[in-house]
Amino acid sequence: MALEIKWTKRAEISFQRIVEYIEEEWSEKTAAKFVKKVNMFLKALELQPDIGKIEVEDKGIRGFVFSRQTTIFYRIKNNRIILLNFFDNRKNSKSKRI
Repeated sequence: MALEIKWTKRAEISFQRIVEYIEEEWSEKTAAKFVKKVNMFLKALELQPDIGKIEVEDKGIRGFVFSRQTTIFYRIKNNRIILLNFFDNRKNSKSKRI
């Protein structure tokens, strides 16, 4: 059974920032490919929500390295997948906000 995905405000903002960066640095076409790949990943995540590695055990936060540049953080709660953040892996890992 597929779980529903809910986006937090932080996830929405961080995702949009990454898309905008890709558009500025490469092209709209490349950004559209990124968005399409994220949507495909989210469909797979709905079916296999435990695919990500546990990052913060006591909070049930999981992380999945989506690309060399991006890690997606999420948690499973009340039969929902809650997207927490799209983290740019090129940033200082001490600033990793989940």
